[in-house]
Amino acid sequence: MALSAPMAGGRLIELEAASALARCGSFRAASASVGLSPTAFSRTIANLEERLGVQLFARTTRSVRPTEVGARFLALAEEGLCGIRSAVAEATELHGRPSGVLRLTCATGAARRILAPVLLPFLRRYPRMELELVTDARLVDLVAGGFDAGIRAGHAVPRSMESTPIGPRLRYVLVASPDFLATHPAPETPRDLRHVPCLRFRRPDGAIEPWSFRRGRQRLSLDVSGRLTLDEPTLLREAALAGEGIAYLARWSVETDLTAGRLATLLDDWMPEEPGLCLYYPRHAHHPAGLDALIAMVKAQT
Repeated sequence: MALSAPMAGGRLIELEAASALARCGSFRAASASVGLSPTAFSRTIANLEERLGVQLFARTTRSVRPTEVGARFLALAEEGLCGIRSAVAEATELHGRPSGVLRLTCATGAARRILAPVLLPFLRRYPRMELELVTDARLVDLVAGGFDAGIRAGHAVPRSMESTPIGPRLRYVLVASPDFLATHPAPETPRDLRHVPCLRFRRPDGAIEPWSFRRGRQRLSLDVSGRLTLDEPTLLREAALAGEGIAYLARWSVETDLTAGRLATLLDDWMPEEPGLCLYYPRHAHHPAGLDALIAMVKAQT
């Protein structure tokens, strides 16, 4: 029996009420099972019968039972209700236990920074999730690239995006190799950098990154010079290790080199802290459950 056009506009609660009444055999018990008052329940059944234009239940002072038409209708309706209940249960489960593929774009250095402490624990916590991490020095358009979110240094996050910090602020250092310092004077102030080879970084937007310095209330931003310009921080580290110049890098990326003596720091009292890595995603957008779970996990760790 197909639903008529009038029924297409009916409410799901009417079908649930009719199913409960056939199952319980009394208005009082059925109304309690669906969480309605007896008066509201009676009105719901009456509305359904009026909507269909048939009597679904035969009522006596002692019992309520489906009519022949009502029994046929309820048999078909119950099949649909079972499917709806299963869909609701599955949706509820998926909301609590996210599944699917989460695509992230991330700079290579940032990926190394957050893979073990953030992303791998996320996969262990949510075994039904899959994660695709695409490294790219360029700042890509999330929507055009088919990404759910990105991970970048806080200062590189587009202002149109919502962001959540990952971990602490970043401490930056100026570094050079012992071989380089053996043949070049160590700078005593940031302005001395104008006279020594510097390793420059080209940002994803194409601009050369100025070097920022801060001591007390003094603030400096310098456009340094050098023969080598690179667009990947890991390459800046390699060039510094090879003695090609002074590099401006996040301290965490060269910590092992500093400990081993392969690099030395310069102008420590001038070096600033900057916003750390951020997970960023479209503002005011409906997020997949997996992204909401990752955001919640990152916030809990911060």
